[in-house]
Amino acid sequence: MSREGKGSISVRLVEEALRAFVSPELTAERIIQKLGLPPVALSDPDARIDVAEYSRLWRRLARHFDDEFFGMDTRRLRAGSFAFACRAAMAQPTLERALDVTLDFFGLALEGFRGRLLRSESLAEVSLHETGAPLRAFGYFTFWMLVHGLACWLVGRRIPLLAVELRCDEPGYTDDYRVMFSRNLRFGRPVTRIIFAAEVLDLPVRRSEQELHGFLAQAPANILVKYRDTTSLASRIKTQLRELPAEQWPTSDRLAHNLCISTSTLRRRLAEAGQPYQAIKDQVRQEMATLWLADASVTYVEIAERLGFADVSSFYKAFRKWSGTNPGQYRTLILRGDE
Repeated sequence: MSREGKGSISVRLVEEALRAFVSPELTAERIIQKLGLPPVALSDPDARIDVAEYSRLWRRLARHFDDEFFGMDTRRLRAGSFAFACRAAMAQPTLERALDVTLDFFGLALEGFRGRLLRSESLAEVSLHETGAPLRAFGYFTFWMLVHGLACWLVGRRIPLLAVELRCDEPGYTDDYRVMFSRNLRFGRPVTRIIFAAEVLDLPVRRSEQELHGFLAQAPANILVKYRDTTSLASRIKTQLRELPAEQWPTSDRLAHNLCISTSTLRRRLAEAGQPYQAIKDQVRQEMATLWLADASVTYVEIAERLGFADVSSFYKAFRKWSGTNPGQYRTLILRGDE
């Protein structure tokens, strides 16, 4: 059992995975025991388990109940379905074609998850067509984990999500979701969708059967960890920056002092992690920009000033570099969902 955030998952997500199978006769603790797994401190909401343990729970739960979607859809996603979707997707020439095939498969296999890929200038979105009441957040995030995780593996790189919007209300716990997907999570929205730069859709898919075996053998641990920022030092720095106006962000020397390490040590550790300080600052600026762009009352001038840019033009250039699109296109797409 671990209380550290790196490489671990909250027990609240363990409870979410078990929820559909729990009954007065079959408690969560009993299910874990039947699966041959060590006990989990479900009564402690702050407890965490290693991501490898969560991955074992995930796989054994799916096999035991023959449902890779944990009873969250009226149809079971039978064991082996995700592997079938991977094989169908990796046979496509580009990520765009692969996503189309993946969404078509899940649309046939599941009742409530009919996704559609849309391309709008420099942005792309995958949206769900839903007719009933909103599902619980864990169901949506599980679907996005499968789709987004597969997409990242197919092209061999992390695909940053500019926004994740869900029809359901915000659940009591979102910390792990913000690490796995995006800090820009929006709940109670008209449509459930993810938004990202369209340029990745043209990337080629080049994966072999041998690579697929390795990917499936490690799933979902490799999805939960490999394609997210697990650098604790970078996370600590981001936390500090989010709490300050951009004009008060510390220099490298001051930051090192705050972290009680030397400037050379700070630079070396960030370089080893592939996360230079400037890149971390840009990541936080992008997070803030996407949040403010979703608020029509905040002007581009105000956003540029808040982020410490000399003018709007500089902000526009930086945002395009970060996200592959310009602020106007992103704001138009986001606010269109409010109509």
